[in-house]
This record gives sequence, C-alpha cells and structure tokens, in this order.
Amino acid sequence: MSKKNFYDILGVSKTADVAEIKKAYRALAMKYHPDRNPDNKDAEEKFKEATSAYEILSDEKKRAQYDQYGHDNYQNMQGGGGGHNQNMDDIFRNFGDMFGGVDFGDIFGQGSSQRRKKSGPTPQRGHDLIQNITITLKEAYLGVKKEVSYYHAFACEQCSHQGYKNKTDVATCAKCKGAGQVRFQQGFFSVAQACQPCQGQGYTIKKPCENCKGQSRKQEFESFSVTIPQGIFDGSELRISQKGDAGIFGGPAGDLFLKIKIAPDKKFHRIENDLACNLMLTYPQLVLGCQVEIENIDGTSISIKIPKGCPVGEKIIIPGKGFAKLKGFGTGNLIIVTQCHIPKKLTSTQKEHLENFAQELGTDITDKHDGFISSIFKKFLG
Repeated sequence: MSKKNFYDILGVSKTADVAEIKKAYRALAMKYHPDRNPDNKDAEEKFKEATSAYEILSDEKKRAQYDQYGHDNYQNMQGGGGGHNQNMDDIFRNFGDMFGGVDFGDIFGQGSSQRRKKSGPTPQRGHDLIQNITITLKEAYLGVKKEVSYYHAFACEQCSHQGYKNKTDVATCAKCKGAGQVRFQQGFFSVAQACQPCQGQGYTIKKPCENCKGQSRKQEFESFSVTIPQGIFDGSELRISQKGDAGIFGGPAGDLFLKIKIAPDKKFHRIENDLACNLMLTYPQLVLGCQVEIENIDGTSISIKIPKGCPVGEKIIIPGKGFAKLKGFGTGNLIIVTQCHIPKKLTSTQKEHLENFAQELGTDITDKHDGFISSIFKKFLG
C-alpha cells in the first residue's frame, strides 16, 4: 500500500481540476513507463503509483470519498491495496485510454502476443459501499440494533451469477481472437485499439441472461438488522463482509461500511470512555451537604452524597458507570460536575430572608470566605 498522498504523487494541488490531473499523470506515465526504463524497479513502482493516483483522482465519486476519509482510511476500505497491486496489463490499458484507446504497451514494444487472450468473462470483485447511521448517545451507551436499508447489486440467480445460462453461449471474439484489441499501422508505430465487436472484452455472449441482460447481477433493495456495540465512538466504521455490491461474473461481493454518527444529548456528554453531566444544586445544598438521587442515561437511579462546603465545578466520580470499553475490559466512569442554581425570581419573604442572611454573613472576601459566596449576594443585592 502506498503511504504517499495521491495529490503529492501526481504533484498537483487538492483543488486541481481533471485536466490538470490528466496532464500531470500523462507526464509521469511517459517518464516512468517500464518499457522506457527496463529492469528499473523504482521506475516501475512510480509508474504504478501514478496510475493508482490517477485512477482515483480522475473519478469524481472516488475522489470525493478519498478526500472525505483520507489516504490511509480510503486505502484500507479498498482492501489495503487500492490500485497499486493491479495487473500491469490493466495499467497499460488505463494509460492507453487517455489517448483514445491506443495501446501504449504496443508502442513501447509490448506486443499483443504478451496479452492473455480471453475466452470468457473474468470474475471481478464488487464495489465496497458506505451507509451513514445516526444514533443517540444513549444508544451508544447501551448498544442498539438498527435497520439498514439500501439498494445494491445482487448476484443474478437465474444465470448462477455468470451472465449466461450455457457455456456454449460464450465464444471467443472472431475478429480479435480473444485479444480484445485490433492492430493497425500508423506511421512508424504499430498501434492497437479496443476491438469494437467485443468492446475490448475478447469474447462475445451470443445469448445473454434475460434477467440480468448479461451483466451477471441486478440492483435490488435489501433491509437487515445490524447490532451496534456498546461504547462505540462517533465517526466509527463497522465493516459488514460481503454486503456491498455483488461481484461480476462470479466474483466475490464487496463489503458494506457503516459510518456511525452520534447525535448530541441535552444532558450528558462523552469524554473518552467517561460519561459526564452537570448537577444543579441550591446554595444551601452545596454549603450544608446533602444526599441526592440522579437518573443516569440508561434510566437507572444513582444516589450521590454531596459533601459539606462543596464548591461549584467539583467533579464527583462514580466508578464503572461510564461507557463500555471497545478495546480491553471494563467501563469508564460517570462524572458529575456540581453547579449552583441561581433563582431569577424570589418572593418578598425569600428576598427578606436572603438579605438578612447576607447582612449577617457579610460581603468581605477573606481567607475564611469563598469568593463564590460574595458573588452570589452581590447578584441579589446589587
């Protein structure tokens, strides 16, 4: 897997348009083509890297996914190799496509005799797919089952995923003899172009499957239930094997990637594996201490002891009441952060009692008084 950013490989900016990308690739491909650099593994590697980068960045959909998920994540989603390990014949074909289907393998001396002739369809792996799922913080805490519904390619059952019913329905192309190309002379060069009757495949299907029109697969709707584990983080991806597009002509199916988004909660928030929330208390409760019950995010009740003289912003830790750890064992903690409730409206009696208390306590800030006390009474007394 290449560790280089595709934009850096081609030497273009992330805002480069398709024309700039194509121009950069053309220059690199001509420079590092293996037939111009015989027995040069470094040049061959650079040629492969440039082709892989061009294949992704010249495709609008693939480029958007690459920009969204980043180089490493995108490469992992493609099975670890991207286009870097593809067959050299396929790379030459991609290179030639930039020049109207001309086979540059032939121009540089790689004749069609080296091409493997085809007598029938070649199995290919299906595409990986991505689906977004939004869950609540509570669902991330408890774990949840979610219904996933989407359209994707299914293997055609009527032709057993082959595109045809009988082997006799497939024949080597009579014009290109299975090469997928036809050759002609152009000046000093012997040039090859894709064979039109077989569209470069090297074979023809005389009687395609009526159900899938010879494609070996069809788009269908699927819905199934997936279990999202406890403790999953926002932005995590779940990989579901072989739930992507079915392969072509008997090839294996791609995978489905579920990207998890966790909606914010009004009361709780997450800090690593800890669950945190604010606890609103009255001034007397903070000063005198108290025993209170709170409801955790899962609906269970937890009894909490507030110590005497508890300051605002004090963190009270309840061990083992946080999120389950996805890696390793155990759970995080529940963190309660104390806050003081400041009433906006007081009855005349309440205000009188508060003013009397303030006069008795005084407003001077000394070592024996908390600055918080002074700020409260200044708010009430102006």
